[in-house]
Amino acid sequence: MYRYMQLMNNLEELIAATPYKDGHKLPSIRTLASQFACSKSTIIKALEELEKRHLIYAMPKSGYYVVKGIISADDSTGSMLDFAQTAPDPALFPYLDFQHCINKAIDTYQKDLFLYGTSKGMDSLIEMARKQLTSYQVFAAEQHVFIVSGIQQALSLLAAMPFPNGKSQILIEQPGYHLFLSYLETRRLPVIGIERGHAGLDFDRLETLFRTGDIKFFYTMPRFHNPLGCSYTRKEKQLLARLAAKYDVYIVEDDYLADFEQDSKADPIYAYDSSSHVIYLKSYSKIIFPGLRIGIAVLPDSLTEPFREYKRQNDIDSSMLSQAALEIYLRSGMFERHRSRIRDRYAARAALLDSALTREASVGGAFTYIRPKQPMIHTHILLDPSLSEATIISRLQQESILLQSIEPDYLSGFPRMNLLKLNVTNVKEDRIEEGIGRIIGLIAQSARK
Repeated sequence: MYRYMQLMNNLEELIAATPYKDGHKLPSIRTLASQFACSKSTIIKALEELEKRHLIYAMPKSGYYVVKGIISADDSTGSMLDFAQTAPDPALFPYLDFQHCINKAIDTYQKDLFLYGTSKGMDSLIEMARKQLTSYQVFAAEQHVFIVSGIQQALSLLAAMPFPNGKSQILIEQPGYHLFLSYLETRRLPVIGIERGHAGLDFDRLETLFRTGDIKFFYTMPRFHNPLGCSYTRKEKQLLARLAAKYDVYIVEDDYLADFEQDSKADPIYAYDSSSHVIYLKSYSKIIFPGLRIGIAVLPDSLTEPFREYKRQNDIDSSMLSQAALEIYLRSGMFERHRSRIRDRYAARAALLDSALTREASVGGAFTYIRPKQPMIHTHILLDPSLSEATIISRLQQESILLQSIEPDYLSGFPRMNLLKLNVTNVKEDRIEEGIGRIIGLIAQSARK
């Protein structure tokens, strides 16, 4: 990311953290250059970009002044604490940046927008996606990369199409992605589950299922599992790749939170695949916004043609306007600026969530919290068997605290863990500790009854 873009993030944070009002003057260019240890030209470039986005305005021979109304969108004034919402925090989205990209896309690709694209996706976006994927240690040739209308579309196509191994059953970790579970059960596709807890999978059980079952593919979220919040170790990812090759079972790797990884050495399962048995899926719904409906699927040679044909019959192509806007967003460097900002903010919220739960767990109570290696914006606590998750969620709602039930994350009839999901994607930093304190207090109160 360019230095001036990082500086734009710093200046936005300065404005948001300082009690500025509309029309208040920013420090001088010389002062800012000294404060952020950079050249005056870099400061001027960052200020000019912020001015284009109407976050500040310039007065000749006077300086730069704040347009506070836009910056203060991040403030929290509501009484409701939402620990259920998983969509990105709207206050952190760079609306003006993306609006610029949409307008630029219409100007640049105006003729293409009136044509049907290809089932594979826009060539220029595929090329940008390929370059970006290398930062996740996913190195793929152009013919292996597809643009999809969200990860949900990719999963539905993979579930429906035939695989070279001739098998039909889908194996999915439990708990798992609720929309995919609903899709499989609604269409009565053959599916079985395998339990995944904070400690991971029972790999002996997994190998038995691979060896004796009719497993077409195993769907997994190796990084920051939702709702558990935990990740596989490197050895576990390597083992999964070996088992897939040994038993001719494909792995569908949903790496939807790759952009929030802090450990540069944490590679996906795809990086350890030497037998072309790993399908890699990348989403933009959590880092940009769900309505974009753009995802990336990386498939081995044996699956590219059937996937292309099933996708063509499904929707011809993903939204050309969304693809064009995203291509410009990636190419311009705006995505890197946004990713840096939102990753830092989410990391701060994750740390506060982990700290609050660790502190509450240290005094004991009717729940268990196991700290993850890397805190994430969502996690879980295990409730005492005597407590009802549904009752606690209902009582918390009466106290203006929203949580989401674990029930939709399980296949019908699969044994459920008695856990409570917690997500701070849309909880501001200054309210996380308060919210966790109230949740644990109500749990303790319920345990005494």
